[in-house]
Amino acid sequence: MDSLLHCWPEPVVPVQSIAESGASFIPACYIKPPADRPHEAVAATGVRCREMSIPVIDLSHLSAGAVECLATMRAISDACRDWGFFQVVNHGVNGELVAAAAAVWRDFFLLPMPEKMKLANSPKTYEGYGSRLGVEKDAVLDWGDYFFFNLLPHSLKNYDKWPKLPSSNFREITEEYGRQMVNLCGTLMKVLSISLGLDVGFLQEKFGGEEFGACMRVNYYPKCPQPELTLGLSAHSDPGGLTILLGDDHVPGLQVRKGDSWVTVQPVPGALIVNVGDQIQVLSNTTYKSVEHRVVVNAAAERLSIAFFYNPKSDLPLAPARELVAPGRLPLYRPMTFDEYRLYIRKKGPRGKEQVESLEAIS
Repeated sequence: MDSLLHCWPEPVVPVQSIAESGASFIPACYIKPPADRPHEAVAATGVRCREMSIPVIDLSHLSAGAVECLATMRAISDACRDWGFFQVVNHGVNGELVAAAAAVWRDFFLLPMPEKMKLANSPKTYEGYGSRLGVEKDAVLDWGDYFFFNLLPHSLKNYDKWPKLPSSNFREITEEYGRQMVNLCGTLMKVLSISLGLDVGFLQEKFGGEEFGACMRVNYYPKCPQPELTLGLSAHSDPGGLTILLGDDHVPGLQVRKGDSWVTVQPVPGALIVNVGDQIQVLSNTTYKSVEHRVVVNAAAERLSIAFFYNPKSDLPLAPARELVAPGRLPLYRPMTFDEYRLYIRKKGPRGKEQVESLEAIS
């Protein structure tokens, strides 16, 4: 493990503690450069915010008749090609479980700060309670706290890093939520494989079959006295395979980049948000694209989200699938394991699409 990842370069201050101090101004280390601010002048960047909507797809049609099933698979494929994001309804994840998972994690972030700090993380694994990504000294930070932990493989699951509070069924709810997310991702991996013209189990096999990885990051974005100057999470694409996000039905915050626009995702009640990660972009040779996204914060309300990450086996080299490389369409990326790949964001934090672009093959 890189020696830079043993400790943080500066003392970590939870954002929640700053927000609860009653400060009227955010510390300088959270102020983004003008071009990265959520309400930046269009003249400075050429990127504006627009009123658009990411696709909403009803997954129940996958088990309907052949016509409905094919139409749904086509809609998923189109969303992965055109947006990299979509929302799913009737997804098979128990609604009461979803509500319970959001409730217990919200209760965790309401615990006294000393209780949460018992589980403070380090950049070595990122497991536990944290408030920054990346280990670069004097970096501009994001206005958000989080809790990160591994679910799969079982050898990486560390219950010592899991909260014991706020409720006795906390672990049970979280693990069942993770199991249902795994099932949903398994279905989507089959759909994406078929839509690429490949065998139904192709992508899962490339992810290591039953040895894939899964982890979760619960994000808490406190109220911010100057939301126009900062971001809850800087623009980035997800380094893994698939992400399933449970957003906040009442407080929008996720923005997706669409061309020269930032599109605010308006949550659909009961929906989950799906996005393609860098590993799917690499495997599909950019047929499916990971897309930059970011989180804005506001002064009126805090926001909680739960991100589930479905990743390839960490030591398998991933490169464009041979079946998707043809004369005139060469492989666009060089091979790299996920272990090697995710070191980038662990060192530097979210940096747009710099990481996947760094894999581009030299022609």
